[in-house]
Amino acid sequence: MKLLDGKVAIVTGAARGIGEGIALKFAEHGANVAFTYVSDSSAEKAAALEERIKAQGTRCKAYKSNAGDFAQCEAFVSDVMKEFGTVDICVNNAGISKDNLLLRMTPDQWDDVIKVNLNSVFYMTKQIIKPMMKARSGSIINMSSIIGEIGNAGQSSYAASKAGIIGFTKSVAKELGSRNIRCNAIAPGFVETDMTSYLKEGEAADKYKAGIPLGRFASAEDIANVCLFLASDMSNYITGQTISVCGGLNI
Repeated sequence: MKLLDGKVAIVTGAARGIGEGIALKFAEHGANVAFTYVSDSSAEKAAALEERIKAQGTRCKAYKSNAGDFAQCEAFVSDVMKEFGTVDICVNNAGISKDNLLLRMTPDQWDDVIKVNLNSVFYMTKQIIKPMMKARSGSIINMSSIIGEIGNAGQSSYAASKAGIIGFTKSVAKELGSRNIRCNAIAPGFVETDMTSYLKEGEAADKYKAGIPLGRFASAEDIANVCLFLASDMSNYITGQTISVCGGLNI
């Protein structure tokens, strides 16, 4: 059973990691996928992902676009509408971290994280709610983090951006519920991606895993499965919620 058959999904920051896993999972369930990547160094990976998705029998197009830039978000969504005709699902996944103790953090480091992680969610949501409101249907999924719920030393900017996403998600859910548009957030814990590759082995990895009741880091597919649920009609009475996918780290 394909849960997203014929739907059009946007996934930002999907050239690798969690975003890549989400794009592949959506395509597996019949969705046509438009996704973004931001740097020239990711172009080859983005092209490869586009071909992998097309091979599954659905439409796909990769776009070079910076989700932290309002004008680029506006142009990207306009291009998607021209290419695909509509937007049924939007996953705001693009994100970065620039970890530093608050005492040493520069204003530029703070601004960069807020711009990419939080401002991008506002920029993209503002664009995609227009076609969703017209269709009186849609699912918006914002990628927060367990760090936005519990905080972490050296990650004040990251935690602030991810906590902001949770408040934004609740507000949008209240604004758009009457139009049958749902907005939810996912708060992953530690996920095995390039961003956390330095934690895969050794004492640091053992230390973090010791605090996770399930005793392991998540895979990108673990996050993608929850994303699929929130994107599909199986969750059509769920909105304004934050689902923690953290192996019990927050209990």
